Amino acid sequence: MPELPDIAAYMDALKSRITGQTLEQVRVASPFLLRTVQPPLASAEGRKVQKLRRVGKRIAIGMEGDLWLVLHLMIAGRLHWRDRGAKLGGRQNLAAFDFPDGSLVLTEAGSKKRASLHVIAGEENLAALDAGGIDVFAADLDSFRAVLTAENHTLKRALTDPRVLSGIGNAYSDEILHAAQLSPIAQTQKLKPEEWERLFAATRQTLQLWIDRLQAEAKKAFPEKVTAFRKEMAVHGRYGLPCPRCGDKVLRIRYADKETNYCARCQTGGKVLADRSLSRLLGSDWPRTLDELEALKRR
Repeated sequence: MPELPDIAAYMDALKSRITGQTLEQVRVASPFLLRTVQPPLASAEGRKVQKLRRVGKRIAIGMEGDLWLVLHLMIAGRLHWRDRGAKLGGRQNLAAFDFPDGSLVLTEAGSKKRASLHVIAGEENLAALDAGGIDVFAADLDSFRAVLTAENHTLKRALTDPRVLSGIGNAYSDEILHAAQLSPIAQTQKLKPEEWERLFAATRQTLQLWIDRLQAEAKKAFPEKVTAFRKEMAVHGRYGLPCPRCGDKVLRIRYADKETNYCARCQTGGKVLADRSLSRLLGSDWPRTLDELEALKRR
């Protein structure tokens, strides 16, 4: 799912292409995309784009008359900038927003159509789509710690909860925790003061690093290949590859359709975290340390 740095890159690329431009037509190819009835989608046509705003992991396009088109890409939704009037053939093409200089096309891979488009009248109604998570760049250490400790959860869960923090998901939470050298299963209410300082700094620095990197790419060309897996990442999507800090292999915890990547030596004091499916299968044979894990592999 595109997260804060990806959304920032999209918005940077869209700013120069559609701000001040008139939306000539909206073409929707999938009946599952539009999630609102009033105001009608056609009411956005003929209006100029005045501003762009990020609402969590959503992109809000502000039109004249305080009308908003709000896109949520979910896991597999992506945006593309194509020639004006681009055709919408094929299952992946969901909608096109036609402007004088080109068309913004929304696609979604896979059979599960989760991406959404809302038409919202007024900023007050737009705010209702916000899950409530704080913007880490607008927070200080005390407010950051306060929202993460309101309930006692693992760091991984707290970082990715949109009601706690805005715009962070599976990919960048892995990168943040690796930078902070903290375990993904550490409990928020048990962190030490110095660990909170590391986590707060790592969250801001990691997100800013990727915002700057992706926005720089977006200035060269529209971000057509937004992905959660990038070769420059430290641990996310790098299972079995060497940790850039210590050289040990990156490990993982798998649950449902998600995966958490981490370095045991850098983040958990050498402890191998239990994978739900494999730990149940192996029982008492589940390796507890890196040495036990290597011994198990040699059997």
